[in-house]
Amino acid sequence: MSVEVQNFQEDVIEASSEVPILVDFWAEWCGPCRVLGPVLEKLEAEQNGEWRLAKVDTDQHPEVSMQYGIRGIPAVKLFVDGIVVSEFTGALPEIAVRKWLEEAVPSETKTQLAQAEDFIANGQDEQAIGILESLREENPNDVHAAGLLARLLVFQDLDRAAELAKSISDDPRFSGLEESVQLLVEFKSKHQDPAMQAAEEGRDEYLNASKAMEEGDLEGVLVSIIEVLKINRIIDDDGARKIGVALFTLLGEAHPLTRKYRRTFDMWLT
Repeated sequence: MSVEVQNFQEDVIEASSEVPILVDFWAEWCGPCRVLGPVLEKLEAEQNGEWRLAKVDTDQHPEVSMQYGIRGIPAVKLFVDGIVVSEFTGALPEIAVRKWLEEAVPSETKTQLAQAEDFIANGQDEQAIGILESLREENPNDVHAAGLLARLLVFQDLDRAAELAKSISDDPRFSGLEESVQLLVEFKSKHQDPAMQAAEEGRDEYLNASKAMEEGDLEGVLVSIIEVLKINRIIDDDGARKIGVALFTLLGEAHPLTRKYRRTFDMWLT
């Protein structure tokens, strides 16, 4: 429940060391303030104590308004540990306020996601998977955790990675993830496809790549598809190129296999 600030030092600065405080600078005569206020109150009621709403009447507290440079209202500032960490001015629509809150409000989940991303960047995939699996247990609908986990599980449990990728296909942060994973899912059984048994240049190398994918031998996949590109680029409707692009997309630029093989792969595409 929002509170009308009486003592800014106690109600905001000190309180923000325990929980983020969202301060709504407003005034009774301000029309846009009367539009934004109920939106903020609604959003506060929806969340589980991740932040608290405090309202500052700029007419009653001109010294606070001056201290924080309030020149237009409504003005919203998020305080954490006594410091403004994010802010906006004006009566934003609810969807925009929600997005701002998602990015601005710190949480244990965000801290854990950041830690998982650090592990991934340092090649510590197992540690990252452990964190992400825990986050998924706590919140099965966490799209960010699902996307990161899908990228990692591609090379351990391809079918589960495909399920995760499908569940987040509408999230722009993971654009193309589902398509890349699905390509690999289909490719791992390509060597069993009767249509691929006809004699054709590059066929053996291409099927070797498929077998390597089924076995989880990513380096073997890359070595074989590069050989295919040298021999017969058009086999299986440009399949070697598509698989290579999907693999490098999922591995990321920093992965050792990307650094080792991407330049050679690109060279044989030209």
